[in-house]
Amino acid sequence: MIICRSVSKVYETIEGERIHALADINLAVQDREFVSVVGPSGCGKTTLLRLIAGTLPKSAGEILLRGSPVTGPRRDIGIVFQTATLLPWRNVLQNALLPVDVQGLDKKTYTERARDLLQMVGLTGFERKYPFELSGGMQQRVSITRALVHNPAVLLMDEPFGALDALTREQMNLDLQRIWATAGKTVFLITHSISEAVFLADRVVVMSARPGRILAEFQIGFERPRSLDVMGAPEFGRLVTEIRRHLTAHGALG
Repeated sequence: MIICRSVSKVYETIEGERIHALADINLAVQDREFVSVVGPSGCGKTTLLRLIAGTLPKSAGEILLRGSPVTGPRRDIGIVFQTATLLPWRNVLQNALLPVDVQGLDKKTYTERARDLLQMVGLTGFERKYPFELSGGMQQRVSITRALVHNPAVLLMDEPFGALDALTREQMNLDLQRIWATAGKTVFLITHSISEAVFLADRVVVMSARPGRILAEFQIGFERPRSLDVMGAPEFGRLVTEIRRHLTAHGALG
């Protein structure tokens, strides 16, 4: 579904300084696979996500999505950001339909799809509410609906639950697992939480400090659906510890 071959990204500052954000990224993500990416702040995780999304040009290498080169923003990708970024003057249903309006899709067909997705994320009855009337977790559910409403092949998620409290974040992890299983999408998740990465993913990709490189990949073999109880399993703790040690050994953590 996603292929990155020898991908690098260099930023140039106003003063002309070259900052190497990513170096020689090689990665393949399979159809309907759930991949989590962890690494230290500033290692280029979000840059990699933006390159895959086509919202940022790469400096070198090749990125393919469904076999075709990524050369700019694409309609077959949905993105969930760190904050919900809902439009305050649009209600829940209208916010969910924003990609439909932007892409000029059939409003009647996709309104029905939006209502089905809102039911899937537990927001039936909130269609006419406005963002200020929703909790943080509910706002992120709307943003997930918005990212899925135009039926993209890939869902890119950039630290979507980082601003939520611990209990809400755990519930959102359970909800995301259920949504992913129901929607059948390929998910590429950026997170700073090793536990969250292991709980959600089929595979965890570990990145180095800048310039970001892939240090290791860990296959996660826990059966699905996963309950929060899996976090207490010895194998879960071993994986979290091994990933953390790997980051520390390569200077990615202090």
